Amino acid sequence: MASPPISDQIAEFNVGFTAQIGPTLSAVFDREQSHLRDAGVPSDAIVVGATVPNETLLDVHGVELTLSAVLNGRRGVLVFYRGAWCPYCNIALRTYQRELLPELDLATTALVAISPQTAEGSQSIIEGAELGFPALSDPGNALVRALGIQTEPSAEARAAHTELGFDVADSNADATADIPYPTIVIVDADRVVQFIDVHVDYTSRTEVAAILAQLARTASVAA
Repeated sequence: MASPPISDQIAEFNVGFTAQIGPTLSAVFDREQSHLRDAGVPSDAIVVGATVPNETLLDVHGVELTLSAVLNGRRGVLVFYRGAWCPYCNIALRTYQRELLPELDLATTALVAISPQTAEGSQSIIEGAELGFPALSDPGNALVRALGIQTEPSAEARAAHTELGFDVADSNADATADIPYPTIVIVDADRVVQFIDVHVDYTSRTEVAAILAQLARTASVAA
């Protein structure tokens, strides 16, 4: 049986999360999300038709590989996520594992998760979300910055994180709090962007149906 849409899973999660952390901390995150929505997608975010730079990423063993090597002549669905510490990222990645991965012809389409975490953090998301596709590290957010989708938690949100017992910088390879906006980028085999969906509100994600529809559309155009 198919999973509920990511939006429904997140709504259900938020009910329990709000009850768990209480109204004061919930209000902090609500304000942060509101500010992010008001600011909107960065004006310098990469657009359809542009080429994604061939940045170097790290696998879970710390081995360097370029984005072209990851794609290996295939088009790709690149999933930029904040980190293993983000419950919304975990919900989305688990859904992509269950609902998206089985629909892909992996000989022609790569599915790759990318975050600024350490290699150990990438390993933890693979294990925690039981992923059958690679999770790679983008040290220093080099690729994220090149795509214009870099952000960071507000100072108020970071203080709330500390109260909850963690700090984003502890998870990142460069020890900063810089993170990507949750984003789906579909690229062709030459790393040309065919589709991009940036979620400035980190409590939302691109649904599987939308990704599959874009893959079908771009495949028909290419044919």
